[in-house]
Amino acid sequence: MSEVPVREDAGPVDLVIIGAGPTGLFGAFYAGLRGLSVKVIDALPQPGGQLAVLYPEKFIYDVPGHPKILAKDLVRLLVEQASMFNPIFCLGERAVGLRREDALWAVETDRGIHRARTVLIAAGIGAFQPNRIGKPEIDQYEGRGLYYVVTERRPFRNKRVLIVGGGDTAVDWALNLKDFAAHITLIHRRDQFRAHPGSVAELMRSGVEVRLFHELKAVHPGPDGWIREAVIFDNRTGEETVIPVDAVIMSLGFKADLGPIKGWGLETVGNRYIKVNARMETNLPGVYAAGDITAPEGVEPLNLIVIGFAQAATAVNYAATYINPQAKVFPGHSSEMRLR
Repeated sequence: MSEVPVREDAGPVDLVIIGAGPTGLFGAFYAGLRGLSVKVIDALPQPGGQLAVLYPEKFIYDVPGHPKILAKDLVRLLVEQASMFNPIFCLGERAVGLRREDALWAVETDRGIHRARTVLIAAGIGAFQPNRIGKPEIDQYEGRGLYYVVTERRPFRNKRVLIVGGGDTAVDWALNLKDFAAHITLIHRRDQFRAHPGSVAELMRSGVEVRLFHELKAVHPGPDGWIREAVIFDNRTGEETVIPVDAVIMSLGFKADLGPIKGWGLETVGNRYIKVNARMETNLPGVYAAGDITAPEGVEPLNLIVIGFAQAATAVNYAATYINPQAKVFPGHSSEMRLR
C-alpha cells in the first residue's frame, strides 16, 4: 500500500501510538510538530487500518480539503505527512499488554516490548471480524468465489457478482463495481438500508439489480469448484430463484471488540469503547485514546475520520504537557513553523 520507514530502536520514546489508521498516522505527524519522538505499532503489515483493509478503492468525501479522495490515496498522503518527522513504524505487531515500569509505560506486543513516556491508543474499532452467514455449506466456498472482505476491484472485472447486505459496505461496493463487473445483483433481507441515504439513492438510480426482502439460501459450484450459481429466496413468500454468479460478496457487518485492551486496566464503555475526558485522557495517567475506539464523556461517539484527527491533535498536545509540565497546550499555528 504505502512505503514506510521501519526501524528498530531499543530506547524509550516520548509517545507510543497503538494503531496506524488515519487517527494514529495524523497523531504521529502532530507529535512530530510538538517535537516528540514516536513509535507507531499496528498488527497489520501495512498502515491505514480499515481504509487499507476494507475500503482501499472507496472514495471518501468528508475529509477537509479533498472534494473526494480514494481511501488508499488518503493513507499514502497520511504516511507521507507522518514521515516528515521520522517516526518508528513497528508493523505486523499486535499489542497485547500495557503496564507501568517506574516512570515509563511498557507496551508489550507479540514481538517484544516498547517503552514510552506516554501512550496514545488509536486502535479504531479494535479487533474486528466479519459477521458470517453461519452456513457451512456456503462458507466452504470462501476462497472459491465467496468473499467476506474485499480490498480491491480486480477479482470482479467482467464477473457476475452477487452482493448480500444493506449496510455501507454492501452499497459502496455495488456502486464501486457497477461499471466494472459484468452484472451486479444486490439482495437485502428488508426494505430499509443501514447505508448512507445519499448512497442508497444513488444505488437505486444505478444499473444495479436490487432485490429487497431476499436472502441467500445456497450456492452451487461449477466443474472447477468455484461458485457459479446462487439460490436466493423471497423471505415473504418463500419463492426461490436461481441466478448465475461468479462471485458472492457477503457484507453482513463486523463484530468489533476491544480484544486484549480490555485487560489493561482502562475504564471502558461496554466491550467497544475506551472512556476518555475532553483532553482525551483515560483513567491511566499518561495514557490517551483517540478516534473510533473512544467514548468521550457526555457525548455520543461520532466515528468520523475528521473527529479522529481532532482528537489525535488534542491527545498529543496534552501528552506533550504531561511529559513537560512547562510546555504549553497550544503549540502555535503550523503556518508559522519552519518545516522542511
